[in-house]
Amino acid sequence: MAHWFHRNPLKATAPVSFNFYGVAGSPAANKICNDLRTTRARLLEMFTDSTCTPEIMKNASDAYFSLLQGFIVSLDGTTQENKMRFIQNFKWTDTLQGNIPRYQTPNGRLTLNVCCLFPQEVHIPRLITPAEKGRDLEPRVIDAYIIQCQAEAQEVTIARAIELKHNASLIAALSFETANFYQKADHTLNTLEPECSSKWRKYLQLKQCFYMAYAFCYHGQTLLASDKCGESIRSLQEAEKCYSRAEALCKEYRQTKGPGTTAKPSEQLFFLKLGALIKSTLEKCQRENGFIYFHKVPAEPPQLELKASYGLAEPVPFELPPLSEQCTPQVYATFDLTKGAKNDKAKPKEEEVKPVKEPDLKPQKDTGCVIS
Repeated sequence: MAHWFHRNPLKATAPVSFNFYGVAGSPAANKICNDLRTTRARLLEMFTDSTCTPEIMKNASDAYFSLLQGFIVSLDGTTQENKMRFIQNFKWTDTLQGNIPRYQTPNGRLTLNVCCLFPQEVHIPRLITPAEKGRDLEPRVIDAYIIQCQAEAQEVTIARAIELKHNASLIAALSFETANFYQKADHTLNTLEPECSSKWRKYLQLKQCFYMAYAFCYHGQTLLASDKCGESIRSLQEAEKCYSRAEALCKEYRQTKGPGTTAKPSEQLFFLKLGALIKSTLEKCQRENGFIYFHKVPAEPPQLELKASYGLAEPVPFELPPLSEQCTPQVYATFDLTKGAKNDKAKPKEEEVKPVKEPDLKPQKDTGCVIS
């Protein structure tokens, strides 16, 4: 799928030992620290494990975040900040800034660790240091990722609808909505610095043109079925124009420098089939108009006001897992921050942040997707 979808580099992070050198003053406190280290390491390994199932990933993330919350939420029954919230640095890279790691400021360290994996409106405002422009927690970047995820998820629905020969009006509506998703994501990034966003934006623009071509193509089929041959021809001519624009943007995208992988959508069968479909359908409409309908072809393309009756399911709101049973007020009381300073010399060297390589997954014949 790396040849169809553009992917910015995965966030990379340095290992965290959670060794607090005297701060953890009981066996139970030490066990929490050890479990945090192992559950975090295991979760990070799963991000590049192609055999990992959603259930396994959820269990692993729940195990880590249920423990991490013990260093974020208040455990002493007051509204004061958790005393452990500022104790640990986390070193992350940003997906658009190259492999340049940075520490979070003390006031935002543990909250950022949650937000990096599950950006939520309830957690990001807790960062005392505001997200810098172009960083992963900046609203424009987060919004673009969310919208792109919606668009790419709906692409699967479109492919399945075509495979199962669903009604042309449904495919046109789904394609139109998907094109709008890509356009919205592109507009979200239009004020971001070009050196880190140009390549990403070219991908979003080519996908927007590609799915507009799909929308006009299948809308043309719907118009022809309604004996509106002239309007059908104009719709297909617009599909042809959008497809040509998508081809040109594919070339521009490949030549644009920037972070992330370089997808090759114009070489994929799904892309090539559309060009052939537009051509054959347009020729059919022109032939029938010359023999049967004799309709005038409008100067302007039809206005697409299509709403899909099927598509993405309602999103399930993200919720952090319950606090681990290990994190009790009694164990919390055994963490003594006053005993940490004397062991500074014993701290290990900083771990290197290594780039994360995403596995190249081979496409499967049967996606297993259904329209419901």
